[in-house]
Amino acid sequence: MEFTNTITSLFGIRYPIVQAGMVWNSGWRLASAVSNAGCLGLIGSGSMFPDLLREQIRKCRKATSHPFGVNIPLMYPEVQKHIDVVVEEKIPIVFTSAGNPSTWTSVLKEKGIKVVHVVSSSRFARKAADAGCDAIVAEGFEAGGHNGREETTSMVLIPAVADAVQIPVIAAGGIATGRQMFAAMALGAAGVQIGTRFVMSEEASSHADFKNYVLTAGEGDTMLALKALMPVRLLKNHFFNQVAAAEKAGASIENLKTLLGKGRAKKGMLEGDLEEGELEVGQVSALIRDILPAAEIIENLWFEFRKSWAEPLPCKLQ
Repeated sequence: MEFTNTITSLFGIRYPIVQAGMVWNSGWRLASAVSNAGCLGLIGSGSMFPDLLREQIRKCRKATSHPFGVNIPLMYPEVQKHIDVVVEEKIPIVFTSAGNPSTWTSVLKEKGIKVVHVVSSSRFARKAADAGCDAIVAEGFEAGGHNGREETTSMVLIPAVADAVQIPVIAAGGIATGRQMFAAMALGAAGVQIGTRFVMSEEASSHADFKNYVLTAGEGDTMLALKALMPVRLLKNHFFNQVAAAEKAGASIENLKTLLGKGRAKKGMLEGDLEEGELEVGQVSALIRDILPAAEIIENLWFEFRKSWAEPLPCKLQ
């Protein structure tokens, strides 16, 4: 099944699938493995100093001859240095998130870089389109990690964003299977961005204890927390319970910042501290029961997508 659309053409990839640039999970090994399998791999720069980002880019370039990109959270203090690195290293594709796209999109596009921005509402989608972005990631409430305050589910967000803009829309949030990918594209997306399923890959840089803990997750085992700061979806553990208790007691923003401290995400996802670490993962973790090579994840996902495309609806139209 040969598949070509606006996303495969925009990025020069075989399948309209993007691996999310997740902090502490998305290093060069995962990005290169995904790109080698025909999708778009992203290096997640949010957990990296500029020198480490440059090193990751160069290692990724040695490991794949296929397109890959970098995700840059715009709220991070070293964003200027990260922008300088991707320009100097001639990265062809940058995904931006958690910030105003009008600040950096024109700077990147002047260097010939394709820019995609992550949004949580159709209002922000229009702003990204007006800023000159080449595509948009519409990320629903189900997604892991930092999330939109609107709490709009993918089922509602994807068609709303698709109707709001003329540029291609990539669906994210709650997608880990071919059936879910098919549904997202039926709602108006031209492709999908997948995070949690790739966290559960052999190449993800996250700690084995974190991955194994995710395997135990069921429905309702993740929730949004720290809404007063920046909403983040977390897998429940001792740290999550502390945050939930503090929020219920009416903790101030300063108290929540003190509780969060520094390095919680690194402690949880990279170092494997399952009690005191911040464990960012999406609702779709409840459907994942294995850790596989990235290429096998993609093969399974694409097979199920094709099967969903070919099968008739489970009803008869009169």
